[in-house]
Amino acid sequence: MVLRKTVFRAVLLLTLLMNSALEIFAFQANERLSLVPVPQDVNLGQGTFSLKKDFAISLSGNPDKRLLDASTRFLRRLSNRTGLFLKEGYVTNENFKKRGVLSIEVSRPGKVELYEDESYTLKVSNSGIKIKAKTDLGAMHAMETLLQLIESAKNGYVVPVINITDAPRFPWRGLMIDAARHFQPIEVLKRNIDGMAAVKLNVLHLHLTDDQGFRVESRTYPQLQEKGSDGQYYTQRELKYIVQYAADRGIRVVPEFDVPGHATSWLAAFPQLGSVPGKKHYDMERNAGIMDPTLDPTNEKTYEVLSSVFKEMADVFPDEYFHIGGDENEGRHWDANPKIEAFKKKNGFKNNHELQNYFNKRILKFLEANGKKMIGWDEILQPGLPKSAVIQSWRGIDALVSSAQKGYQTFLSNGFYIDLLHPAIDHYKTDPLPDTVNLTDKQKELILGGEATMWAELVVPETIDSRIWPRTAVIAERLWSPASVKDEKDMYRRMEIISLQLEEHGLLHIVSRDQILRKLAQGKDTKALKVLNDISGPLQGYTRNPGGTMYQSYSPFLLWADAAVADSKIARDFEEAVTLFLNDGKPEAGEFIKVQLVKWSKNHQELKKLIDSSPMLHEIEGLSEQLKELSELGIDAINLIEGGMTPDLNWLNNAESTLKKARKQGGRTELMNVDTVEKIVRSLVKVNTGN
Repeated sequence: MVLRKTVFRAVLLLTLLMNSALEIFAFQANERLSLVPVPQDVNLGQGTFSLKKDFAISLSGNPDKRLLDASTRFLRRLSNRTGLFLKEGYVTNENFKKRGVLSIEVSRPGKVELYEDESYTLKVSNSGIKIKAKTDLGAMHAMETLLQLIESAKNGYVVPVINITDAPRFPWRGLMIDAARHFQPIEVLKRNIDGMAAVKLNVLHLHLTDDQGFRVESRTYPQLQEKGSDGQYYTQRELKYIVQYAADRGIRVVPEFDVPGHATSWLAAFPQLGSVPGKKHYDMERNAGIMDPTLDPTNEKTYEVLSSVFKEMADVFPDEYFHIGGDENEGRHWDANPKIEAFKKKNGFKNNHELQNYFNKRILKFLEANGKKMIGWDEILQPGLPKSAVIQSWRGIDALVSSAQKGYQTFLSNGFYIDLLHPAIDHYKTDPLPDTVNLTDKQKELILGGEATMWAELVVPETIDSRIWPRTAVIAERLWSPASVKDEKDMYRRMEIISLQLEEHGLLHIVSRDQILRKLAQGKDTKALKVLNDISGPLQGYTRNPGGTMYQSYSPFLLWADAAVADSKIARDFEEAVTLFLNDGKPEAGEFIKVQLVKWSKNHQELKKLIDSSPMLHEIEGLSEQLKELSELGIDAINLIEGGMTPDLNWLNNAESTLKKARKQGGRTELMNVDTVEKIVRSLVKVNTGN
């Protein structure tokens, strides 16, 4: 039975409801603050401070040039946010003599290193604004907060009267960018560094070598980049520039050179360092996954090369910490090499873990000789590893806790793998130091924080921003804000706002999607295409690229799935409306649901014309049809509910079939509203919970 009595009324109400109902379910009151991350302590007062074109900055204390440059950048962003033609163009030493409406007092220049003071106070009154911080790093954080406080008013732009006292919860708040699988040019790093600074992240971890590429210029062994990069690598001059660019924004740069596994690109230049006897040639890997090529830990030449390269890189990257990877070495080539097996037996190594521990400790010695502390993924945590090593946990909170209990500094990435394309809420619920852990206060201090990890098997420079942002802002909040900040609904509200603000740094996380859709539409209207893409989520985990072999590093990565994003706003709004309708019987919620379902059901007819004219879109024809059928099912279910009717068995069987079909992927994406429509259908069936 198909009921459509209210469909036409829903269509007639489309314009009105899309303007009003969306506001009901998607937005909160304008008066609420939209700070990301939420500060430690906020006291909102009465009134506002008005921003005018005579806005000027006065400086006091003992900062260095970095604060002058940061203040000038602040002025440019303030001007662009408000459209004000500010009289003050640049902040110089003359600002120490001025009286400005924004007063910045800094005790000393901050050191861009772990545990530096990043605290600040920000006070806004009706007559002016005052920032006070021990270091310029804290003052720069305060300016980011101030920019987020700007509100529009009837006669211009204002900042609310407010007192903020703020400091980070964790000292290590990072983003890892993998430049090895797909090379990410300097401009990509720059705009993401600016995005990091906007949400108070302070560590850029660069994954620079892997099976698919050696992305750094070595002057000692130029064959490394010549044979292991396809010509795509950073010169040392470029890397020093990036280090300085990041430091100017209070961000450390930590390099990673992954050894002894993930080493194919090393072996393309030095096949004699491999663990396969007599193998004279290695090609760069083009697929993703865990590969067998591994450095030979029994070959003294291995340590000679690594020592020289790491010494060279220690001069490029001044940070105290240096990452050696150490993950996912399955040891097959070690096991197959009689010489390596004999070495293990001679030295009493029971297994490959002990052999790799020997390798790691030798590397640790020459890193420490160059003033570095070694970081590795949690596989390096083996008995006898010196406590000076730092453990990055990618396999779970248990590895993190175990590291701290054993006396190692450690930080978390498990739960922050943004390349898996899980929704922001999953990352928001991940905490490096949950209440459930059994640690002493001293052990808790060893948990440094966490890092979002952007592995690059399936991203290119045009799409990497859309995989990093805005979800990484949510991770930044988890690492900065008090653990008690957990309001998921408000997190999403503020995430949408910070996402728009991040565009001022040149980030492409919003515009790249439309660019891809325009390319797929081949010059035709993308409206129907966008409707489907809005409700299509990329396959999560590593299911998009099964076995790591569906895509090669040179495959096209500007396709339908590359335009889809992990968090669908319309899917969230739709789910919220359904919850209100089913739980509270809100009639406006029911109208919103029907309007959206009608829009989705009608979209296939328009999109089919576009699909027929663009071969690249053929892969989504089934997905579009699934959305149509799913939406029609939802309309029928809503009508049954509103009519107080009970569906017959045939209807329920057809509903089950439709729901099952709707879960099929199309274009390596899946519909994100299936569970919500199923919730509507299930509400029609009384379940005996005793069964």
